[in-house]
Amino acid sequence: MPRQRDRADSARLQLLVAVGTDKHPFDRLVSWLEEWHVEAADHVGLIVQHGHTRAPEVPGAVPFLGHDALQSAMAGADLVVCHGGPATILEARRHGHLPIVVPRDPFQGEHVDDHQQLFARRLGAAGMVALCESREELRDTLAAGLADPARFAVAADAAASDAQQAAVARVGQIVDELVAAAARRRRWWRVRARSARGEERDR
Repeated sequence: MPRQRDRADSARLQLLVAVGTDKHPFDRLVSWLEEWHVEAADHVGLIVQHGHTRAPEVPGAVPFLGHDALQSAMAGADLVVCHGGPATILEARRHGHLPIVVPRDPFQGEHVDDHQQLFARRLGAAGMVALCESREELRDTLAAGLADPARFAVAADAAASDAQQAAVARVGQIVDELVAAAARRRRWWRVRARSARGEERDR
């Protein structure tokens, strides 16, 4: 469970990092966070939900957070950094955050396909997330957040928020359906090749 702020914490910016529950490791984000934290340690308090990724060498690292614990962590955070999962982004915005999003990259073994990149880029273009796809972008964005956390707060407009949340939820549902369909196609349509002895084998 995320711990309650003590007096020392109250003077520091509270940062939540959430990589979700996907089975693929997200070592890239964890490494970037470790490098940044060396310089920012005196200014931030951390909760890092690292999932199936190796535990980062920073304080506040936990593998997973239950639903209530995640809600509590988001409510108490000044800034939220997360992967490009639609559900995590939706929850962060619901708690009044403009999430700092680092989407998983399938070419680095972080996911099965590029749907997080496509989704996060679309939301970034619409101003619904702060998109970071490089170490430099993340460092610059976190520096901006340390200087002025209010830049990463979402205006409390209930009507607009409901509409945005519905759109994000629907896109997330579509993405999940596409990923599931792609997985089924890969199982049924495997290329087969003949060996020198005429036996068929999967390629």
